Amino acid sequence: MEVPDYYDMVSVRLMKVLDTAELTEKIRWKRIEMWTQYEELLTLAWCKNKVKCHIFGSQAEATTTSGLRSDLDIVCHSIRSRVLENLQSWEPDFLTVIMNMDDTTPPGYVKLQSVYYDIPFPVYNVQIDRLMLDRHGRSCLSSNCRTISQDIYDEFHGPAFTSSKVFNSNTTLTSLDYVCALKNISWPYTALEWITRHREHNWPSQETISIVQQSGTLFVPVGHKLSPERHLEWRISLSYGEKILVWQFNSTQYKCYVVLKMINKYYINKRFGNNVLTSYHWKTCMFYMIETTPTVLWQPQTLLQCIDLCLMKMCNWIEECNCPNYFIPAENMFLDKLNFPVQRNLFNILHDLLRQKGRYLTMIPYDGIGQKLHKACQSPITQINDEKKDITMSVFSVVGMTLVDIHNTWFFLLRDGVQKNSPLFKGLSSNTVGREICTILQRFCCSTLGSYLGSQCLKHRSIDQEGLDMAYEFLLFGSASDVASGKLKLATFCLLQNKGILAENILQNIEENYTFLVSNVAAGKIKNHIDLRVVNENISTTDIVRYYCAFAVPYLPSEMYCTPKALIPEMFRSTGSDQISLNPRKDFWQSWAVVDPNFYLYFLQHQCYHQQNKITHAMVALSNMIWVILHEQLNYKDTALNLLAYCLKEDGFLVQSCAVLSNSMKLKNSNNAAK
Repeated sequence: MEVPDYYDMVSVRLMKVLDTAELTEKIRWKRIEMWTQYEELLTLAWCKNKVKCHIFGSQAEATTTSGLRSDLDIVCHSIRSRVLENLQSWEPDFLTVIMNMDDTTPPGYVKLQSVYYDIPFPVYNVQIDRLMLDRHGRSCLSSNCRTISQDIYDEFHGPAFTSSKVFNSNTTLTSLDYVCALKNISWPYTALEWITRHREHNWPSQETISIVQQSGTLFVPVGHKLSPERHLEWRISLSYGEKILVWQFNSTQYKCYVVLKMINKYYINKRFGNNVLTSYHWKTCMFYMIETTPTVLWQPQTLLQCIDLCLMKMCNWIEECNCPNYFIPAENMFLDKLNFPVQRNLFNILHDLLRQKGRYLTMIPYDGIGQKLHKACQSPITQINDEKKDITMSVFSVVGMTLVDIHNTWFFLLRDGVQKNSPLFKGLSSNTVGREICTILQRFCCSTLGSYLGSQCLKHRSIDQEGLDMAYEFLLFGSASDVASGKLKLATFCLLQNKGILAENILQNIEENYTFLVSNVAAGKIKNHIDLRVVNENISTTDIVRYYCAFAVPYLPSEMYCTPKALIPEMFRSTGSDQISLNPRKDFWQSWAVVDPNFYLYFLQHQCYHQQNKITHAMVALSNMIWVILHEQLNYKDTALNLLAYCLKEDGFLVQSCAVLSNSMKLKNSNNAAK
C-alpha cells in the first residue's frame, strides 16, 4: 500500500487529539479497574440467587468515549449450572446440559441436551417446561427461555433485555443490557484451531493464549437466523478471551480500534442502522490484523496506515461476503447480514474512505475529534506542496485563471467582509491585518481553484482521476474557510461525481456542528450567545470566520461544469439592456452564480436525496428551503426562488414552479435568471 508523506505527521497528531477524548493509557486502565470492581459488586449483589455477573463490551474494554455513548453489557450465569462436552465430569444436583452438534447446526452454535439430576444420562423424548425435542428426539434446552426476572427490563434485544432505568440522564451510557447465559469452564473443541494456530508474529503470546484458554466459554441463548432449529441453538461466546485480548492492545492498537468504531458509527450506522456492521466485526478485524502483521507496524506514527489496513481488510471481507469469527473461522458473521445492495453500498463507502487518504477523519463529530484534528494539523490532510499551499499568483496563472478572476474574487469577499461590526472589519483594524485576512481569503481562493480544476476535468467528460484528485485536495483545503461555504462547494463537487453518500455526510456535518448559519458576513452577525467583544479579545479573526460566520457561495463562469445545473442560468442572468446598464468595475459578479449558504445547504440536500432515491428526505429538504425563504433574511433571494422553482419542477409541481418564478420576477425585474 502506497503511504502518503503526510501520514506520519497526521498519525502523531491524531494520537494526541484522541488523548483529549480521554483515551490516554492512564484513563484507560482506570476505567478497566473501575468496571472490574463494579463487576465484583454486581456479583455480591446477586450472590443470594447464586448468580455470577460479568461485564463485557466497550465499557469493560475502555474502548469508548463520551461521544460514542456505548451500552453497558452484563452477562449473568448461574453458579449451579454446568455445560459439559462429555459426561465424564458429571456431578449430581447440578443443572447439567451436554453440548451437541449435527449437520444442521451452524459453526459457532450448539444445542444443549439436558442431563438427569441424579444419573449421568442425557434426556430423550421429554418435552416439558424449558425442554423441547430436536429432530433426533433429544430433549434440548430452548434458547427462548429466560432464567432471570424481567420485572425491571424495558425491552428485549435478541438474547439481551435492556434497562434504561439504571442510570440517570447525565451518564455516557445509552442503556444497560443484561444477558442470561450458561458457562463451561473448559475451552470448546470447535475453537481448538485457535490454540494451535501458527502465528508468525507471536501475537498473542503463548502466555496470553494460555490465560484465554482457561477463561472458559459462555453459551448465549440465541440461534442462527437461517437455521431451521434456531429455537434450540445457543451461540458460543468467548467474550472472556476477547476482553483479555483487547486489554493486550498497545496504545496505537487501542486508539485504532476506537477510531474504527467512530468511522463505523458515523459513516455506516447512520445509513444502514446498527445491525449490519457492528463494533464486533471491527474487533474481529483488529484481532486478525494484529495477528498477521509485525508488531513494529503498530506505532504512533503509523496509526493512519493501520486504520487504512483495517478498512482494506473489511473491504475484502465485504467483497467476499465472509467475515470469519476470530476463534471459530468456520463461522461466517456476514451470513445473515448482507444482501447484494447492502454489500455493494458498504463496499463503495469503505472504498471511498480509502481513496480519501485519511481526509474523512476531519468529518467525525464525536468528541470533536474531526475539528480538533483539522486544527491540530493547521492544514488539511493533503499532498499539496508549500508552493501550492501559499496560493501565489503563479499557481492561478499556470492553471489558466486570469489575474482579473483573482482580483475580483478577493474584491467580492472584502466587499462583503469589510463592514462595520463584522469580524473582518475588526481584523483590518489590528496589526495582524496581512496575515489574518490573507489566511481567510487564501482558503476561499482554494475552493475557487479546486472548483475550477474540477470543472476542467468534468468539461471534457474524460476520466482524469489525477486532475479530479487535485481538485478535491484544493476543495478540502478550502472547506475550512468558514462555517459552510467551502464545505458546500466540496459537497457539490462530490454530488456531481455521483458520490451522494459522501456529499450527504458532508452536509450532515454542517448541520451537526453548527446550530444555525450566518447568511452573510456583511450583516456582521455572530452566534447569538457569544459577545462580539469577548470573541475579538480571545479568538483570532481567522477562527471567528471559520467557526461563526458563513459567506455566500459564488461560482465563476470558469467553474460552470462544477456548478449544479440549476445554478448555471444565474451566470447568464444579464442579457440585452440589462447587460448594457451594468458597471464593469462594480457589477462583474453579475456573471457569477451566487447563493446564500443557509438556503444552498437544503438545496444540495434535496439534490443529494434525489440522487439516492430518498423521496421522503427530499421532500423534507424542500420544506426547509421554503422555510428559509419565508423566515430568513437572504441576500440573494431571487436566486433562492429560482432554485426552489427548479426543485418544484423536478418533483412534478409545475404550477407551483411557475408561480415561484413569477414571484422572483416581481422581486427583481432586471438581471434575473427567472427570465
